[in-house]
Amino acid sequence: MPTFSVLVIDDEVDFMETVANRLKKRNIEALGVASGEQALSLLKARAFDIVLLDIKMPGGIDGIETLRAIRHHHPLTEVILLTGHASLETSVEGMRLGAFDYLLKPVKFEDLLRKIAAAHQKQTLAADKT
Repeated sequence: MPTFSVLVIDDEVDFMETVANRLKKRNIEALGVASGEQALSLLKARAFDIVLLDIKMPGGIDGIETLRAIRHHHPLTEVILLTGHASLETSVEGMRLGAFDYLLKPVKFEDLLRKIAAAHQKQTLAADKT
């Protein structure tokens, strides 16, 4: 049984599917979507413990706007930003808006797992305090 859930949001479909599938192999419930709009629609129906969010998504809602909506509607969800093209300023803005952390693409899967574990631990500690 999965211990927590992860939503992977990335317009690079191959990357998104690969990450979601590798997380599933680690017994982590993982779903992937290719846009901010798809993510926000899904998040209306259910919550996720952790979101992996690409900052730069062309057309529609970008990563920063998606982050704002997630923080507003799901304040306990931890968000890890992923970027291959965004500037440092954009990553800093994401952190200021409440993202847990960020990673630069290409990302090593073990580094991603460590960030996910740290985010989950923070979330668990926060839940224990309530």
